[in-house]
Amino acid sequence: MRILVTGATGYIGGRLIPRLLKNGYFVRCLARRPENLSGRDWNISSNSVEVVAGDMSDSASLTQACSGMEVAYYLVHSMSAGEKGFEERDRKAAKNFAEAARQAGIRKIIYLGGLGDNQGPLSHHLKSRQEVGDILHQSGIPVTQFRAAVIIGSGSISFEMIRHLTERLPIMICPKWVLSRCQPIAIRDALSYLLAAVEEKKNEGRIIEIGGRDVLTYREMMLGYAKIRGLHRILLRVPILTPRLSSYWVDLITPIPSALARPLIEGLKNDVVCHNDEARKIFPFEPLGYEEAVRLAFDRTQQGNLETIWSSAESSTQRIIIPASAEDVFKVVSSLGGKRGWLYANWIWRLRGFLDRLIGGVGMRRGRRDASSLRVGDAVDFWRVEAITPNHLLRLRAEMKLPGKAWLQFEVQDEPGTSQSRLIQSAFFEPKGLGGLLYWYLLYPIHKVIFSGLCRGIRDFLQKG
Repeated sequence: MRILVTGATGYIGGRLIPRLLKNGYFVRCLARRPENLSGRDWNISSNSVEVVAGDMSDSASLTQACSGMEVAYYLVHSMSAGEKGFEERDRKAAKNFAEAARQAGIRKIIYLGGLGDNQGPLSHHLKSRQEVGDILHQSGIPVTQFRAAVIIGSGSISFEMIRHLTERLPIMICPKWVLSRCQPIAIRDALSYLLAAVEEKKNEGRIIEIGGRDVLTYREMMLGYAKIRGLHRILLRVPILTPRLSSYWVDLITPIPSALARPLIEGLKNDVVCHNDEARKIFPFEPLGYEEAVRLAFDRTQQGNLETIWSSAESSTQRIIIPASAEDVFKVVSSLGGKRGWLYANWIWRLRGFLDRLIGGVGMRRGRRDASSLRVGDAVDFWRVEAITPNHLLRLRAEMKLPGKAWLQFEVQDEPGTSQSRLIQSAFFEPKGLGGLLYWYLLYPIHKVIFSGLCRGIRDFLQKG
């Protein structure tokens, strides 16, 4: 079966594509910037995937993308482009796609929208999500409309907003929407429904409400999250706190900009729960509860599955052009630590290791298994190799004592048409509580100096030969 996935670079699409490939389907991925998918493992290793350029405002590109496809996933929305006018952009995009899909003879569209009782007043965001489903249905193609509330998974914007607020604020002043009811769903369950819909006939032309096992208020979700993380949190509810003011507060405290936060916050005033059990009748599996879903998200983080965590972590990125091949640069990167040291301010690295040992950490005493080669699981001083792609990527996970989790990542890319390469070095930190956030920002200037110096040190080492 030939399947088209729109929104291939998004949170849901990025996780759905490798599962479709694993199930034996041919997948065509539609993206405005195909280069953003070039480094994905499934795009490198699979012969059953095709990436094409296209834009929902360009009908010709949509017609070409839909050609020869049997099933299409519609996983795009325009809210990320800015707060104002996203409803009209979504409306036009859905109309363009519906017409292209109809002309191409696509026989089924699978769409993921938002829960919400349309018998009452809905927020602009939820109303737009449901309107898109209606427009797709008007194409005459059978459409499976899944409707979900908060999706629990690292990187999901609604969950990340709750997560960051709970992590960073010991005392939270909350508006009345914290008492609205929600039926969150684990990302693995949402993906299970989306995958099963390809072959299932009973869902065609229907609206399927999907949710997890628990119905909670947002207050219960935040306090439940705090309990799982071992954080004591106090929520104080106030009668007046407008969505605009709330969005500015979210912008200040979390990585989510106010333009995205405001329509989401407006949607929190609506109860978003399933009103029937059609999903379980058609797809007979038991979804996870809230606590299980949250714990699973952190288990994946600890196991090194960081596919969607970067958008929510504090980060510092350095880029530098080096007059050497990617292979030569990667040889130096993969030999850092141990007897060679870190090529810049090595005494600071050793001091950090000494301080770590004083508080019971591993320090720098472990060194390396081999002076020049690495494999997943190897120790590198107070780091652990979490991922490695020869001549391209090395990711190290910190094992020193920290108020959170930290990673140091190196990516190397050849510069086309030259004998140079680009080194992209990123430091990521996932803070735990307010203490973790303070740690990151207090040491940020020092980290910036050290990591930028490390990039220069790698370049200078290669230039010296």
